[in-house]
Amino acid sequence: MKIGVIQASSQKEKNQLLYECTKKAVQGKGHEVINFGVQAGDGAEYSYVQAALLICLLLESKAVDFVVTGCSSGQGMMLACNSLPGVLCGYAPTPADAYLFGRINGGNALSVPLGLNFGWAGEINLQYTLNALFEGPFGMGYPPKDAGRKQTDTRLLKSINRAAKRELAEALERLDPGFVESCLQWERVRDFILQHGRRSGLAEWLGGCG
Repeated sequence: MKIGVIQASSQKEKNQLLYECTKKAVQGKGHEVINFGVQAGDGAEYSYVQAALLICLLLESKAVDFVVTGCSSGQGMMLACNSLPGVLCGYAPTPADAYLFGRINGGNALSVPLGLNFGWAGEINLQYTLNALFEGPFGMGYPPKDAGRKQTDTRLLKSINRAAKRELAEALERLDPGFVESCLQWERVRDFILQHGRRSGLAEWLGGCG
């Protein structure tokens, strides 16, 4: 599984921590972790809304399989991601939240709070949260006695999520072109999609936006 790490500029000082914690959480599991930023020292500024659109493009292009993200509260990023096609993003301020999201909901993105309540030893909670997220297979259900029902509900949720949202191409056409163009200035993400995207047509569309 390819796992992307990406967060808004408001928490760029925690980017490296988020990246290192994610790598540690999946160590020995055969996953690849790619850090897209925003990193400390990057001159450009990107909001959580811009980051969410790029998360959508990363997932919809199949350039990555899962995204670990966040913002100051974690809530805004989660909401922005869930407004876009192809994204089912959870919110996990605690290890228990992350564990249950992974086992029950089996989404493809997780948002964590990187500012709110991130005080002394906040990095410990972050590490335990990501450890819990990747502790076992996604979508296996919890508790075990209810696993079948939980899996059925999750499949239904995902089908509703797909049916209720526009196709990506239609959504992009309806978004403000200036906003889309501002997002595509994030070259680290754009170039990765162009090189590794596996969805026919999307990489070509991105290339045509250059």
